[in-house]
Amino acid sequence: MKSRIVASAFAAALVSASVTALADPIEDTQIEINGGEVVLPTRAPAPEFLKDTFDEVLSGWLYRDPDTRAMETDDFENPGMIFVDQGIDLWNAVDGSEGKSCASCHNEIEDSMKGVRAHMPKMSEAGDDLWSLENFVNNCRVERMGAEEWGWNSAEMKNMTSAISLQSRGDPIDVAIDGPAAEWWEKGKEIYYTRYGQLELGCFNCHEENAGNMIRADHLSQGQINGFPTYRLKDAGIVSIHQRFTGCVRDTRAETFKPGSPEFRALELYVASRGAGLPVEGVAVRH
Repeated sequence: MKSRIVASAFAAALVSASVTALADPIEDTQIEINGGEVVLPTRAPAPEFLKDTFDEVLSGWLYRDPDTRAMETDDFENPGMIFVDQGIDLWNAVDGSEGKSCASCHNEIEDSMKGVRAHMPKMSEAGDDLWSLENFVNNCRVERMGAEEWGWNSAEMKNMTSAISLQSRGDPIDVAIDGPAAEWWEKGKEIYYTRYGQLELGCFNCHEENAGNMIRADHLSQGQINGFPTYRLKDAGIVSIHQRFTGCVRDTRAETFKPGSPEFRALELYVASRGAGLPVEGVAVRH
């Protein structure tokens, strides 16, 4: 018990020492991409269950520096678009024992995948499990194509989910949290507000209590995931939602859940619901 108290006190001191002056997000209300060809709102009214915490939910784009923001406003400058192109190549590539590609069943990605990302994660067709976009991709590969599953954070999977996400760019996040999804949402909420690791920190410590503050060199946002998969400059590549969750949990000096685990899928649903109304940005650019 004593060690737990000491750990909590140490974590509080560390956060207090690391957080510097408040650095509010910029005032912009929209992201104009390709000279206004695509316009994405950066703010939306907070969902009812967050009204006591935030008046509105904000895109992580608002918290980034000018150079990073500029990258996302031009598809030719956005380094994530290279991986989107690779994902489209995979979409059209035949793989597996059935001699099929994704396009064999779903035709053009621009048409069949429009709106898909905005509703992820969601319950499986059987209604007995919560699936992320990655689950749906692998189900098609195994059941329809006779191909092997891709690893959750493999290059192939991240390229494919990037390509699929782009087709929903501009569509508002709208995930179902009722019916069979309700228990998953509650589990995700529990994880969000649970302290983990030697530092005993939870998601809420950074993305609620310190949203808008600077912690070391990082400007803490609300932790929205509408921009994922995202090109992260620190990683020089595409980062998945669960990959970012893993990094956050490890920052608390804890053993993390595995990408694709029930815990991370539940957390994905809860965090997605916190950003309801924000548009899919995919593929965003972040630090």
